[in-house]
Amino acid sequence: MAKPYKTVKLSTSDFQLELFLDYFNKRIRIDHYRGNMTRILQEISHISNEDFCEKVLFYSHPEHWRELLSHGYELEGVIPGYFSGTHNYVMTLYTKNERRTSQYWVKENEILQDIKNKGLNMNDKLVPTDYSFRKAEVGDTRQLAELYGKVFQVYPTPMNEQHYVKTMIEGGTYFYLVEYQNEIVSAASADVNSIYHNAELTDCATLKVHRKHGLMKKLLMYLEQDLRKNGVYYTYSLARALSFGMNYAFYQLGYHYHGRLINNCYIFDKLEDMNIWGKDLSS
Repeated sequence: MAKPYKTVKLSTSDFQLELFLDYFNKRIRIDHYRGNMTRILQEISHISNEDFCEKVLFYSHPEHWRELLSHGYELEGVIPGYFSGTHNYVMTLYTKNERRTSQYWVKENEILQDIKNKGLNMNDKLVPTDYSFRKAEVGDTRQLAELYGKVFQVYPTPMNEQHYVKTMIEGGTYFYLVEYQNEIVSAASADVNSIYHNAELTDCATLKVHRKHGLMKKLLMYLEQDLRKNGVYYTYSLARALSFGMNYAFYQLGYHYHGRLINNCYIFDKLEDMNIWGKDLSS
């Protein structure tokens, strides 16, 4: 089976460039760059002509997003504090009309409005005592992979594979989980970017029968505590725009909405729009 993604680093006398080629989600993401922007954009244009690519995401520094705008990119959102405290302007370019068209945009706006109308609930649910929370260990990888396989028909990364989960934990990704009768029923992770000192809260999954106890909100709070202890103060998440529960959890935890990425990745059973939520843990 071909690897679903690869990272490519390019270095010339004019520029440095790091690209994430995501074959599974049919997109390219520019994670790191510096140097001559004209040459960088020419290189990206060349690579984006490959058959698999339907969308380009450019993680742009504040001084470059307007230049990208002039080259046909559009601003889909902002990740506050992403670059060691300065904002990441998420610029996108599409190579196919179908990829740029969201079928659920109005419904997703209505979900956001419903969340704001519902308001903040300061009374946390009491989690029943037969649920226990702890940090994940390498020995949990089989059960974690099984959890993700049960919750998601399709996921943008191979979280249903034990080896992949093991690689993530060993590579420094924080995982917290919830156990019920010796079974892992909920989990979430913080993927730390050690170069730019931020973290993405991701891989949020809870078995359907256990979703009424507010487990995910508490898992995210545990992850935030670990991030603060390790000097990571800017966190963000990309939440399925059609999921009331996940978006509401981030809203309840003080995250702010900063845009929506159209048809960003395959998750659940189709390409889905993803809402950007960000938070400054130092404030």
